[in-house]
Amino acid sequence: MSSDSLVIIPTYNEKGNIENITRKVMSLEGNFNLLVIDDGSPDGTADIVKTLMKDEFYGRLFIVERSGKQGLGTAYIAGFRWALEHGYEFIFEMDADFSHNPDDLLRLKAACVNGADLAVGSRYVKGGHIAKWDYKRVLMSYFASLYVRMVLWMNVKDTTAGFKCYRRRVLEAIHFDDIHFIGYAFQIEMKYRTYKKGFKIVEVPITFTDREIGVSKMSGKIFKEAIFGVLKMRFIKVN
Repeated sequence: MSSDSLVIIPTYNEKGNIENITRKVMSLEGNFNLLVIDDGSPDGTADIVKTLMKDEFYGRLFIVERSGKQGLGTAYIAGFRWALEHGYEFIFEMDADFSHNPDDLLRLKAACVNGADLAVGSRYVKGGHIAKWDYKRVLMSYFASLYVRMVLWMNVKDTTAGFKCYRRRVLEAIHFDDIHFIGYAFQIEMKYRTYKKGFKIVEVPITFTDREIGVSKMSGKIFKEAIFGVLKMRFIKVN
């Protein structure tokens, strides 16, 4: 392994994005490696990744293939386990659809190098923005984060953010088998467990841009899990 930094991208039917996002991450300064967790995409996403692995990015691009959609949380946990087994120090979460700007990986890593244990790409701190959402969707997202903060007493403004950088020691301290949620609430639970264990969380302002290619994986079921899951989370005992 020639890099200390691993970007984890879960995919399901992302053939329109995966090559471009891979090339962009590979082009960044800092020598990032990339791990794709593909949940049996029928559109050939995994085949594109494997071609890039063989032809251009051998030793820097990797894939874990799983059978069928098993949930965002389980995909990231599989990626976290892989990252720890392979000795990475900085482990990132990022979407495949360019809603997260890959250039901001450098800023998230810098925040961790400078003292953060978890750096969160935040839409709701000063300097953060959301592009291409209507005001109703923005308000719903903002008040969802406010609701989480009020219930969990957690001082993180963008509690549902999915663009993050962990220091290795954070993931080593979290018992993955104890994670309760696999959908949208997974992002909240990981921040909450990090917070409860006393790690330093820093929010880095980013601009979140709605996807242009492919279909969003968000659903009413996922949103419901987040709303009611937060109430259950309030009583989670974090070891």
